[in-house]
Amino acid sequence: MMALDDVVSSVNPSRERFEEATYRTTRWFDRCLSAHERPGDQNLFPIVQGGLDRELRAISLRQLMERDDRIPGYAIGGLAGGEDKESFWNVVDWCTAALPEDKPRYVMGIGYPVDIVVCSALGADMYDCVYPTRTARFGTALVPSGTIRLPQAVMEGDDRPIDETCGCPVCKKYTRSMLHRLVGTDSHGAILVSIHNVYYMQRLMREIREAIVQQKFPEYVRRFMAQQYPEGAP
Repeated sequence: MMALDDVVSSVNPSRERFEEATYRTTRWFDRCLSAHERPGDQNLFPIVQGGLDRELRAISLRQLMERDDRIPGYAIGGLAGGEDKESFWNVVDWCTAALPEDKPRYVMGIGYPVDIVVCSALGADMYDCVYPTRTARFGTALVPSGTIRLPQAVMEGDDRPIDETCGCPVCKKYTRSMLHRLVGTDSHGAILVSIHNVYYMQRLMREIREAIVQQKFPEYVRRFMAQQYPEGAP
């Protein structure tokens, strides 16, 4: 359960607005803590704010961690708002480096597979995003090499599943050609691609977890990036 926070677009030019939001988020969290009557049943997470400003992020982290004895986990918010990848990953790195290692760290609104792999490498544990299902509505399917666009004409005679390595019920039953026809004419097409995309994300998280447990995560990251960017970094 997330405490209410004051969210500012990460590309907002006003530092004063980010400063206001940082302190307001802490005040609101204190009010949420006071109103929280079921800590045994509900995990109330505060949300670290501060935009792309390292000093403000440090202030937010310090204020929230002063309440650590009443906090089961932490969320990192205010990202995926149009900032460049380096800035986004830097903020995640600052936050995960400072937050307690024995409590889950949740990066909010993150759903691109490459971001999940990178943020997991930086120490994050949990994510949420509409991306897998939203992109499915437009016929875009997630695959190990990135994405494929099922509405494209090239899919019309393609009798392969979305992903030949995938065990989801859609890949077991439907071809790209069948889905190509459905996504353009029938809402069931979007539902089927959504099922595949959610399965893909679940498999991705399972693979990440297993690689970490087996102490093979660096090799997993290299293999994942090689599939996504076979010609090298973009």
